[in-house]
Amino acid sequence: MQGADTISATLSAAVHACQEELLTAQPGGGRPQELLDKALASDLAAIERGVAQRTIYQHTIRSHQATLAYAERISGAGGEVRTLDEVFDRLIVCDRRIAFIPDPGSERSDLALVVEHPGVVRYLAGIFEHAWQRASPLHSFPSTRLPPLLTDEVRRAILRHMVNGHTDEAIAARLGMSPRSVATHMRWAAELFGSRSRAQLAYLIAKSGFLDDVSQ
Repeated sequence: MQGADTISATLSAAVHACQEELLTAQPGGGRPQELLDKALASDLAAIERGVAQRTIYQHTIRSHQATLAYAERISGAGGEVRTLDEVFDRLIVCDRRIAFIPDPGSERSDLALVVEHPGVVRYLAGIFEHAWQRASPLHSFPSTRLPPLLTDEVRRAILRHMVNGHTDEAIAARLGMSPRSVATHMRWAAELFGSRSRAQLAYLIAKSGFLDDVSQ
């Protein structure tokens, strides 16, 4: 399906028809307030009629107040929200009967695939389950700052991408954060390792084994 309005209407209809389970993976960091407001009513209605809802975001939403407020409402109603430090694709699975994913061949966000083949839907649900097991539960909403442990995970994710040759802009896009935030973590790493260039920093991090003891 193509076009933002068509995608939105089709997704809305699927969520309204959902009766048992709604799985959602939302990469890209914090979501715009208008999208959150639009999603909240239908998501709460789904939970109220007994739909088990689970959502995965990236760790960076833990410092995005609007998305945190949405997650708090969903969690309070009985849904579950977890966050992950790695890159993953957008995915929505309704009742394990129909799935929605972005068209992998499109560079724009207005083209999506609707998957109804039972075997493929089961495969996509399995990918979600695998990511869910690695994700960290979002139980409380105390502030707009990341907890220290998750700050470390975000920082390690940034440095892994840097060692692999990604620019600050590319890292920001993959982890759903601003280039300025990435640059701040880079400055921290440069001071910690005493590096004078990006290439030297990547070398020192790789040589130190700083990332080796972290399970992926």
